[in-house]
Amino acid sequence: MEIEDLRTFVEVADAGGVSAAAVRLGVSKSMVSRRLMRLETELGVQLLARSTRGASLTEAGSIFRDHAAKVCAEIDLARETILPAGELRGRLRVAAPLSFGPTHFAVVLAEMARRHPQLQIQTCYSDHFVDLIADGFDCAIRVGYLPDSNLIARRVGPLYGNLVASPDYIRAHGSPETPGELAGHQALMQGTESWQLQDGDDIVTVNPRGRFKADNGAALVAAAVAGLGIAYLPDGVTLAHRKTGALVRVMTQHPPPPAGIYVVRPPGPHPSRKVRVLTEMLIDCFTEPSSADPGAG
Repeated sequence: MEIEDLRTFVEVADAGGVSAAAVRLGVSKSMVSRRLMRLETELGVQLLARSTRGASLTEAGSIFRDHAAKVCAEIDLARETILPAGELRGRLRVAAPLSFGPTHFAVVLAEMARRHPQLQIQTCYSDHFVDLIADGFDCAIRVGYLPDSNLIARRVGPLYGNLVASPDYIRAHGSPETPGELAGHQALMQGTESWQLQDGDDIVTVNPRGRFKADNGAALVAAAVAGLGIAYLPDGVTLAHRKTGALVRVMTQHPPPPAGIYVVRPPGPHPSRKVRVLTEMLIDCFTEPSSADPGAG
């Protein structure tokens, strides 16, 4: 019985179909189908009921899935144990934010791939929170303030942000000086999020409103530069515009408290060595003084 056949079956079972599993595994759909047929032939039972909507587990498949997943996990652990010190192999699937990931995290992932030539790294950049378990990710890099969940999170560094607007917006509408004055301004937001601001030793939560919303930081930057309102964004995506004067900080007496950069993973007693190595590399990168810019511009 081939370990790749077992791994493929687990991916199809978790993904709910051959196409989604093929994307996770980085192989063709025909390869996935061949592995499934080979496994079912060897076992002499049907594990999956196929349809145009996907694949669902049969009764036998439901029982076999957990055993197959445990075998795959044990094989992965055994491989890590016998590898030369520091060497990684296999596959690492990472979810990262689109607004911050390509400019700040991609370089770390590229360096990880360079150091470990037998490791396959697949990164999905999206500003939507993916379901790590359902979508088959080993971990995710997330920024900001984490919502409550059953995921295990490790903070790898600070994330500094500011409220920014264009000089044209400020000339037309003025600059708010207190948290209460934000209610009279157009906010550029991802959805219906709240903003946290410092008021001396206290943290004040405000619920801004606005007519322009986007699920991507770069789009919110563009809207702020165009003078559509005030945005609360990480310094990393606004710094270039602040240096040119296209954006300026507002509410400087009530800045947002530092947020965080986190590696989150599915629940379990111990992270895989691949996730541990990525976490350590991110800590090395984002705990350096040069990674923070709390006050420029």
